[in-house]
Amino acid sequence: MIWGHGGNIHAAAAELGCRPSEIVDMSSNVNPLGPPPGLLAHLKTQIHTVCALPEVDAGGMTAAFARRYGLCTQNVLAANGTTHFIYSLPRALGTRRALIMGPTYADYATACERARVPFAFWYAGAANAFFPDLEEALAQNRDADTIFFCNPNNPTGALLPPAAIAGFCRRHPQVRVVLDESYLPFAAPAKARTLIDARINNLIVLNSLSKIFRIPGLRIGFLSASGDVIKALDRFAVPWNVNALAQVAVKYLMSHTPETEAFIARSREHIEAERTCLQKRLGAVCGLSIFPSETSFVLLKLPDRHRAPDVQRQLLKQRILIRDCSNFAGLSVQYIRISLKTRQANRRLTEALMDLMASTPLSTTRPAAGCRRI
Repeated sequence: MIWGHGGNIHAAAAELGCRPSEIVDMSSNVNPLGPPPGLLAHLKTQIHTVCALPEVDAGGMTAAFARRYGLCTQNVLAANGTTHFIYSLPRALGTRRALIMGPTYADYATACERARVPFAFWYAGAANAFFPDLEEALAQNRDADTIFFCNPNNPTGALLPPAAIAGFCRRHPQVRVVLDESYLPFAAPAKARTLIDARINNLIVLNSLSKIFRIPGLRIGFLSASGDVIKALDRFAVPWNVNALAQVAVKYLMSHTPETEAFIARSREHIEAERTCLQKRLGAVCGLSIFPSETSFVLLKLPDRHRAPDVQRQLLKQRILIRDCSNFAGLSVQYIRISLKTRQANRRLTEALMDLMASTPLSTTRPAAGCRRI
């Protein structure tokens, strides 16, 4: 059973009796401006590559990625999405006990469960805007030898400065830190310093092209780590792990650096403007808490009288799909996540959500809390 994930647009469309394209999917954390110009047209010219086996170890695309980031190819692995690495790492590292910085993406815990690795959560709280404290977390879990940490975090959007993470890793060389930077490209340039090239022995960095370039169906992920980690993961490598079109896409993106950098810059500007607009409009809703975010989505806490499953269901009737966060460990039925899209879609969502907040919910009639913005 695959569980712990968000809105399923295909199931939602089946429930409504419509096409998935007729639903505004604000549950999926992908770039509303993507894919980058030229990529899909190039893939169409390369569709013939599916008629033969792809490169068995994805060596060409791995080398292209390594060149782009100034890495040694011996310290980089490619896979069918970062999910492949998340599920391989507990076994490959021989993890005895893992620590997961929550609330966060469900697959870190699921990967440990499937590898029969004991794990514990350390939860950042709403009072601190879900900002994580790695030192405090480790102090309370001194037996942990592996830490899973998403930065910026999903679903909270909180971003820990890279220097703080690097310093933590150097102070605790006995602990391996698995740092998932899947949403980092959306952060402002001053805050989007990747640690993929940090060359810290106990740091393992995951990089995804799916979100920023809006190609999740191609399943593309990279990992950067020390030689001993790469060697350990090689035992779990699968031949032809990355499909032919995915390999073509990576080579295209890595060889068109000026164009892709310009695209990322435009995407960041769009996301920042839309996030500011959404926070300003929803900030006027009494009882609705809006948490600061450094990425393409925003976490909201609903007024006391509302519940996330009800709000999600009501919005879906208007063909808007949001993320009910009640199945994130560490969050409650009052939390939802909104992934930013176009100006029109974002305005449609805010208007619908404001109307719902002003209405009397079906689940309870308790009064709303006071106006609050975090």
